[in-house]
Amino acid sequence: MDWTKQIVRYVVVMLLQVLLFDQLQLMGICHPYIYVLCLLMMPITLPRISDMLIGAVIGLMMDIFCNSLGVHMTACILLMYVRPYLLSVLVNESDRLNEQLSLRTLGMEALVKYVVILVLLHHLAIFLLAAWSWHHLGFVVAETIVSSIVTIVVILGYNILKYR
Repeated sequence: MDWTKQIVRYVVVMLLQVLLFDQLQLMGICHPYIYVLCLLMMPITLPRISDMLIGAVIGLMMDIFCNSLGVHMTACILLMYVRPYLLSVLVNESDRLNEQLSLRTLGMEALVKYVVILVLLHHLAIFLLAAWSWHHLGFVVAETIVSSIVTIVVILGYNILKYR
């Protein structure tokens, strides 16, 4: 695996997140978090502890930029905890030997399921933790759905453009 490409992707995506996507606000309910692309496209073959640590570091970096007191770190750790279980369902044994997740290795249907489930989980965790109350559940659900749709479109668009 080429770690240089991974690190460059992390830096570019984090800069896009902080400088562009964090500035997008549609009626106060659209908060696309494209930085999860870095976590979703991590190699399958990394040890679980490495997955969790990388998720924690990326979440911590977002918390620092967003001043969000651990919300992103918690959501990223949750995402990285669930990810191997989801991959075991979506990816067959022979494809797990491929290090890189992509449209080619997963296929469109599995990639869409993978991205949709993990992005929804990540965004729901962020917005529930940020609200810290069940009283705003309707708003949390609206934020989760709208933000997830935008994030999913960007991530799938990136994968389609990259592997065409």
